[in-house]
Amino acid sequence: MLSDLVCFRQTDGVPDDTRATLLVKQQEIADRVASLTVAPEAASGISFGKRVGDGTSIAVERLTQVAAHEQLLRQAAEVERALIKLDAGTYGICDACDRPTPQGRLDIHPWAVLCVPCASEPRSQ
Repeated sequence: MLSDLVCFRQTDGVPDDTRATLLVKQQEIADRVASLTVAPEAASGISFGKRVGDGTSIAVERLTQVAAHEQLLRQAAEVERALIKLDAGTYGICDACDRPTPQGRLDIHPWAVLCVPCASEPRSQ
């Protein structure tokens, strides 16, 4: 039964531009990751003491960049997984429950590899 669904999803359910959309997203993520991994400029004279100032704001900015970097890497993995699923003919099938992912979700996030209920479940760390 799943093979019938996969066949249907592969030929009739996947828009022609899905691969192009995923490849563009993959490049956008790579560009963002590259911009975040550039070493910060040397900030001479800035200290990280007890007073709130330039040093503190730079540290907060850097922490924000680290969090953004980690989120981009997770998204890059999802895009890569979606491309693999596209090649395998399983694009649009949830990785967790093997049910079809609603087309509306794929329209919004073409790299989604989980259906909404499975994506809403808390992740185990």
